[in-house]
Amino acid sequence: MAEAIARHEASDIIIPSSAGLVPLGYIAGPTSRTLLGNGFQVDDLFSKPVTRDLWNDAEIVINMSGRRAPAAFPDFRDLGKVENWLVQDPYGADTAVYQRIFEDIRQRIQELADRLRAI
Repeated sequence: MAEAIARHEASDIIIPSSAGLVPLGYIAGPTSRTLLGNGFQVDDLFSKPVTRDLWNDAEIVINMSGRRAPAAFPDFRDLGKVENWLVQDPYGADTAVYQRIFEDIRQRIQELADRLRAI
């Protein structure tokens, strides 16, 4: 969700690339339906792993795994660029939970974008 939201609402300041610790290889149906239902595109979205290239290219890494950065990213050294967001994983939950999490992530991305624009 975060990548689609950032593309739509903060593309002037954020070049998003979403990756997960345990990627499914696809975007779950409820995630796609939530994004589409809120007017967001899902084209070109897919679940992918955190790779060394993605890590090195990132200026900021948003960690939504619920794990502390050293445990979440044991193969990477520059943990100073990690920002932790405590966001519930909606996988397997009902539509209302997906919508609530969408709104939470959307608000956090807006706050991040505002902070970056002020730099």
